[in-house]
Amino acid sequence: MINQAWFAKHETFHPRFGWLKKGFDKSIENSNIFFEKDATTTLGVGKNMVKAIKYWGIAHKILQTTPDKKIIPSYFGYQLFGADGWDPYLEDIATLWLLHWNLLKKPCYATAWFYVFNVFNQYVFTSDDILSGLIEYKEKIFPLAKISSSSLLTDVSCFFRMYLNLGNKNELLEDSINSPFIELDLIKNYGDTKHYTFNFDFKTSLVPEVIVAACLEFAELYAKEAKTINISRLLYEEGSPGQCFKIKEDTLCEAIEKVSNRFNDITLSETAGLIQFSYNHKPIKLSEEILKDYYLKRG
Repeated sequence: MINQAWFAKHETFHPRFGWLKKGFDKSIENSNIFFEKDATTTLGVGKNMVKAIKYWGIAHKILQTTPDKKIIPSYFGYQLFGADGWDPYLEDIATLWLLHWNLLKKPCYATAWFYVFNVFNQYVFTSDDILSGLIEYKEKIFPLAKISSSSLLTDVSCFFRMYLNLGNKNELLEDSINSPFIELDLIKNYGDTKHYTFNFDFKTSLVPEVIVAACLEFAELYAKEAKTINISRLLYEEGSPGQCFKIKEDTLCEAIEKVSNRFNDITLSETAGLIQFSYNHKPIKLSEEILKDYYLKRG
């Protein structure tokens, strides 16, 4: 699914509160902002953080690179952070789930993140387990890429600081508290401070509309011209909402059923023991309609 290696592009920094919005706003004012000498003053951060803001903006698909190498807001960036955007100040935790999905969906510019959520399959694990698996994955999928083990280690470290709620029991708390994505509670400790597991429990902050929108985007990419897709694909295939959100079948089906009560163009059905998600129109358009409706009702 990933055809290019994107490792250690974040300058060791996970995305901080306000970075994506700041990168979006400043790129509207100046599409060369990330390359100019006064970028540190304009953005109010250090030189390496300027690079990190640019990277995370692109990785979350808020920003995009033009053919002449300028950095401009993407269509999704305007949808989310524009003057009339869905959630320009990140006030709704559902938006963090949407950004998480955008980070991992194709094209994915965070290869280690894609690996952890979609390929790595240990139930209980340590950071060393992820690093070992990531090294093997890199050698298998990107054998010609010149990426050192130390670079992969920075990815693993950044990953944990981005998603793990360290509470008050880790010296990295001060560095981690600025990561909005810890609110998603996707990873939790398992027994002690060195072992972890993914959280497959029901997540109240993961609203049905985001789940269904992600399912439709996944169908757009991988079901081609079909009007149906098996629930098993939406749960277990690499890059699927089930893998990225760490949800179970009952959560996925319940989300589809709830949204289908308001949108007649999507249905959930069972034929010969197979549960199918069906849609009558182009999936990407339905996805936008569902998200727009969610944010309008929320606002």
